[in-house]
Amino acid sequence: MHRSRLFLFLLLLMAWVPLATKGPEPDRVEVFRQINQEVKEHGQAYQTLGDATSTIGHRMTGTDNGHRAEKYAYDLLKKYGYRNVDFQEFGAEVWQRGEVSLNIVPAHSDNFVTMKAVTLAHSPIQSNVKAPLLDLGNGLARDFEHHAAEVKGKIAVMNLGLVPQTPADSLLKNLHRSEKTALAIQYGAAGVILINQVAGNVLLTGTASVDGALIPLPAVCISSESGKQLRDWMKEEALEGHLQMRNTSDQVQARNVIATLEGKELPDERIIIGGHLDSWDLATGALDNGIGSFTVLEIARVFRELKLKPKRTIQFALFMGEEIGLFGSHAMLHELKETGDLDNVRYMINLDMAGNPVGFNTYGRDEALAFFQSVGEDIRKVEPEFANRLMSRPGLHSDHQGFMLEGIPVASPISNLNPALYDCYHADCDDFDLINRADIENSARYTAMLLWALANADTIPAARLSTEDTRDFLVKHHLKEPLQLGKEWRWGE
Repeated sequence: MHRSRLFLFLLLLMAWVPLATKGPEPDRVEVFRQINQEVKEHGQAYQTLGDATSTIGHRMTGTDNGHRAEKYAYDLLKKYGYRNVDFQEFGAEVWQRGEVSLNIVPAHSDNFVTMKAVTLAHSPIQSNVKAPLLDLGNGLARDFEHHAAEVKGKIAVMNLGLVPQTPADSLLKNLHRSEKTALAIQYGAAGVILINQVAGNVLLTGTASVDGALIPLPAVCISSESGKQLRDWMKEEALEGHLQMRNTSDQVQARNVIATLEGKELPDERIIIGGHLDSWDLATGALDNGIGSFTVLEIARVFRELKLKPKRTIQFALFMGEEIGLFGSHAMLHELKETGDLDNVRYMINLDMAGNPVGFNTYGRDEALAFFQSVGEDIRKVEPEFANRLMSRPGLHSDHQGFMLEGIPVASPISNLNPALYDCYHADCDDFDLINRADIENSARYTAMLLWALANADTIPAARLSTEDTRDFLVKHHLKEPLQLGKEWRWGE
């Protein structure tokens, strides 16, 4: 062959080979099949969560255990092959429980009954309160309004959950324990006793503060059985409660763990998927939120293992500080604002106690329902057992909240866990034996598929809302009052 012709032939061959070997982009269903097979055959979430709970214990923010959890997640992401893994450090005031005693005393007697109680987080460092008890039912705003003249100086006794007294009450919306406590503070109560509704003498912890700061009155939780005993006794005679406690509160440093998978076509646009890594200290937090945070880690592993290259950048975020006031997600938002990158966040997926999903919640962004429906239909082509239910109901008190308040669309899986598991929410029974392998693997499979679909969508199904539209959205969904109680409402009256 003539030398010039040979040279031209080689040039054409070199130009053709990359095109021939690259092939067409895999379609969405094909990627879903790959994700499904990888998790089913090689899933690691169940094992890693089991290892973490046994070697670390609880993962309370600011403690040695919490720091070990941060390093565990960081090292795991590095092991999975992520080069861009960062600690995102932030400061927080971390409260830790000490001793507590609750004695119930008849108003005109020295005979008393000691009731087992757990201090709610952010109660005072030291408190010694003796005051009459006042039953405020469910502790909703209307209950306080009805007893407005009686609350001051009393210890408010309230249900932690919502216990309907009439058929119409079933339509009521419950308040978070911190919001009920905020109402008690607003009306001048001397203390708070919240009654758990879970049978079996289960005690629940959690914050009683709407903003992560110390509250001015002592707040405790007692069991359902103790609550019934107390209320029956209150019907017979006037009672006083004697609440004594000592706690600690210190300024500490904590770290989010964030791994970044850069997008190949729209690298400046990003999808954030996150779940809080921290837990309370009464148990190992396997359900809240080990099942969510270790699902995030598993999805990160799957994307690297399959060498998936999304169109948009994906950030896998493990938040600390959620239980004590959403500090970790607030720190991430603060940094995104400082760098100007918040404008590039297209969606946030939050996994909090997410397991065995049957569908997805679009958090009030109805315009996204058709997209999520289509994603679910493609999931069903791979796994027909997926129910593909849709919900469009926004809520508060998890790491999606700050993003939603910035107008960024958020979503989460609709969990279908055994209802009995929730009896151990924030309780001393939240351990690894609650976790079912299928529940966490299903969460990883289906949520990974949704993440891939969002990261590669031609058009993101819901746009960021303006400040005014965000205000209207929150009002429409009856979130103004709880946000005002939580000191998060920034739109005036």
